[in-house]
Amino acid sequence: MTAVRPVREFPGPPARQAPALLARMARDRLEVMTSVAARYGDAVRLRLGPKSLHFFNHPDHAKHVLADHAANYRKGIGLVHARRALGDGLLTSEGEKWKAQRRTIGPGFQARRVNGKADAIAQEAVRLVARLRARAGDGPVDVSAEMTGLTLAVLGRSLLDADLGAFDSVGASFEAVQDQAMFEMMTLSALPTWLPLPRQLRFRRARADLEQVVARLAAERAAIPGPDGDDVLTRLVESVRGEADPRAGRLRMRDELVTLLLAGHETTASTLSWTFHLLDRHPEVWERVHAEAVEVLGDRVPTFEDVHRLRYTGMVLQEVMRLYPAVWLLPRQAREADEIGGYPVPAGADVLICPYTLHRHPGLWEDPDRFDPERFDPARAAGRPRYAYLPFGAGPRVCVGSALGVLEATIVTACVARELRLSTAPGHRVRAEPMLTLRVRGGLPMRVRPVR
Repeated sequence: MTAVRPVREFPGPPARQAPALLARMARDRLEVMTSVAARYGDAVRLRLGPKSLHFFNHPDHAKHVLADHAANYRKGIGLVHARRALGDGLLTSEGEKWKAQRRTIGPGFQARRVNGKADAIAQEAVRLVARLRARAGDGPVDVSAEMTGLTLAVLGRSLLDADLGAFDSVGASFEAVQDQAMFEMMTLSALPTWLPLPRQLRFRRARADLEQVVARLAAERAAIPGPDGDDVLTRLVESVRGEADPRAGRLRMRDELVTLLLAGHETTASTLSWTFHLLDRHPEVWERVHAEAVEVLGDRVPTFEDVHRLRYTGMVLQEVMRLYPAVWLLPRQAREADEIGGYPVPAGADVLICPYTLHRHPGLWEDPDRFDPERFDPARAAGRPRYAYLPFGAGPRVCVGSALGVLEATIVTACVARELRLSTAPGHRVRAEPMLTLRVRGGLPMRVRPVR
């Protein structure tokens, strides 16, 4: 007779605390995830009225959900509801549609193509330094806004071979779409989109504006093919050419481009914002980054070959993404009943993997809240569980643009640190805002001081 293995009981706050827990989540989602992990351990059930969230916080759990049994876990709570704002782009789609989208855009992120965009990234970084230098001695500059503009420009040049700066409102439209997507996630799409609320009205205008941007980009690309014929925009134009309904094709392009550009520029902009905040907080780290940039780059514009020589800068960025991972939460939903780490997961259960808490797990990281780039020295990193660090997710749905993001962040950090010292405006409190990405709440006002 086969022995029946006992199933563990999920720990977690009692059901009677659901209203208070919901209120806390509305105020500070990071605090809730951090506190329940500290109190209840690596597997926690959060009862929220009729719904429960199954929160797992161990590398083995992440490997099970994201990689080994990924087919059993579709996109979960929040992202499903964000589809009403984002449409069926790569971030929210499933199954064969997702596979087709990945095949369409994947070649745009091949190493050959990404590495070839280092010059374009460096040119944008040089322009950024010039803009910041021109503000030296003036009032604070919103570094988050500058990073957003820079990453949008880089994505336009590297993925679309197009100048997104020609569209004045595109940044504001992306912001409105992201706000709506987060609102849908938090309210679980409870409010109809036709309600004339100010947020809904801004979102409708933004969607209409982005649809016009997509139509113009597609028309321009059809008239003038991309230089290598393999950029993402060209591939998207070709993928919808056979649509029987041209409007349906335009809407599909809109969804895919909006998702791609929103996820692509927002993640890297957030990482760069946190990088300059932490360099300001840790002047000894800034000194090393500055010295490395001067030694490796001299007075030259960076090239792709320089990136591998910016070793300490790379360690700094890895540590920034540990403390403030842009993709801070990976929600999934179980298709069929499963067992994770001995805990039962019913069919249809909402499952959460949280890189933010996993990256600060005291059993995995020494002094986890301390900013210490040296922890990513290969000698110290040896033996660390592979799934203890997930800045780009893992498994089949790992971020397709991770290599481009790292390349961009490395070049921009080195260029800025070589020339400038950025310091947070006096009295400004820097706080994290867990939206679609983990961004700096309300911008990052910093003063600029040239050092060369």
